[in-house]
Amino acid sequence: MGTTTKRYVGTCHCGAVKFAVDIDLDEGGSRCNCSICTKLNAFSRLMKPEAFELIAGEDETSSYEWGHRISRRHFCKHCGVSCFARGHLPEVGGDFVAINLSCLDGVEFRGLKVAYWDGRHENWDSGPRDTPWPILGNA
Repeated sequence: MGTTTKRYVGTCHCGAVKFAVDIDLDEGGSRCNCSICTKLNAFSRLMKPEAFELIAGEDETSSYEWGHRISRRHFCKHCGVSCFARGHLPEVGGDFVAINLSCLDGVEFRGLKVAYWDGRHENWDSGPRDTPWPILGNA
């Protein structure tokens, strides 16, 4: 079965930030139990930077970087929605963009695969799992 890459457009809530991604949604998305992903309830997808295009709103974003400085999350200055992050982590292939799949316009998520990362314990080497880690909640 070949990949079905398609271009999707996403926006923040107010529309000030707009981006496009070339992605195969059949590959699903992921959730992570690290402190920020848990608080954001993030449903994301890691991709190579060349599959991401910021169409509008670069000056309308603010960013946040924490901990080990693995990635920098970009938020709309107006509505506060976290649309994407840029980072580098050797365990996931180096440079990446993590998009917030919930920001994609007109996408139905029912039935999409979800992989779970154990970021809370920096357990990146083990890769994603098909089921949530036992402490995915607000521990």
